[in-house]
Amino acid sequence: MSTASLRLDRRSNMPALLAWFIVAMVVVSLFTTIFQPDLGVMDVPRLSLCLVILAIAGVRYELGFMRNKVGDIVLGLVTAIAAWLLISTVSVHVGQAGIGFWALTAATWAAAWLFVERLAHWSLTSPLSSRLVSLAIPAIFGITLLVLWELVVTGAGQPGQGISNALLPSPSEIWARLINSGPTLWKDFQQTFLKAVLIGYLIGCGSAFVIAILVDRVPFLRRGLLPIGNLVSALPIIGVAPIMVMWFGFDWPSKAAVVIIMTFFPMLVNTVSGLAASDAMQRDLMRTYASGYWQTLVKLRLPMAMPFIFNALKINTTLALIGAIVAEFFGSPTAGMGFRISTAVGSMDLDLVWAEITVAALAGMLSYGALTLLERAVTFWHPSVRG
Repeated sequence: MSTASLRLDRRSNMPALLAWFIVAMVVVSLFTTIFQPDLGVMDVPRLSLCLVILAIAGVRYELGFMRNKVGDIVLGLVTAIAAWLLISTVSVHVGQAGIGFWALTAATWAAAWLFVERLAHWSLTSPLSSRLVSLAIPAIFGITLLVLWELVVTGAGQPGQGISNALLPSPSEIWARLINSGPTLWKDFQQTFLKAVLIGYLIGCGSAFVIAILVDRVPFLRRGLLPIGNLVSALPIIGVAPIMVMWFGFDWPSKAAVVIIMTFFPMLVNTVSGLAASDAMQRDLMRTYASGYWQTLVKLRLPMAMPFIFNALKINTTLALIGAIVAEFFGSPTAGMGFRISTAVGSMDLDLVWAEITVAALAGMLSYGALTLLERAVTFWHPSVRG
């Protein structure tokens, strides 16, 4: 049997393997301790229901009775109900989870995996439906990780305490802190993202784009500036940030300066590479139309460079946020994500640290997503977008 046939056979057997694993974990939970010291699954009505619905789903999938879209949706509902039953039950038995509870957790995780596996093989004719399913798969994956995180932090650790909040707070605790610390988080977001990151990002990327045009136009700059750019881009941020704080003060301009340094050269290098993406035949064709340098630049070379430019813009979204937050560790007014993280870690207020991390992650993710949508609109002609 060829390698390709073996891979296809393994993929086709994955739902069956997951279904068997669900059934095996259910059997393990049936004959082991659910919660310490000696509670079995039949002593906890909610987990008895969880066991039953997971067993039915696993057996039916193994026998092939539910391998259709309706059955997939039912599997998703069963997985969500099982996760809710586990979370609501372990919150009453904090730090007392036994082998049976972890077996049910593993079965729920396998059910979620099976659900995503089935969704990935859906064939849909509607572009909107296909897009929604494509968005649902990573969303379900992320939710599954949060559920596992909640169960592990709550169920493991010391009886009555779970895992210490100083080590790892649960997602529910982080969510509560997000809700209760809204004004503080918004103030930090304004200081770090709306001032330092946004202003530094625009200046860094904008100036790099202009310099890239000059570098493309003047060969001397290409030979002299790009090697220096490679050197400066390799400078560690922990060395640059204190210097910028000394030069520009403790407020947001020093953090914006760090962001400018971090975003300038990736944008410069990618733009110069993009401007060289058009081949000689295309440029010769423009010359036969009597096009000058600027006409060729605007109508041929810049459109060809757009994938490179957007690649730099997307890379810089994360670099800018990281640079501003790290720079705030070396001096900041009484606001900012980096300032709040450093002070909260010192006071062992890990809920607030994770809340700040969540806000930063959401800001970076939304910025990246907005640039991706803009890229699809601008480079609609590119094979990567058409495909």
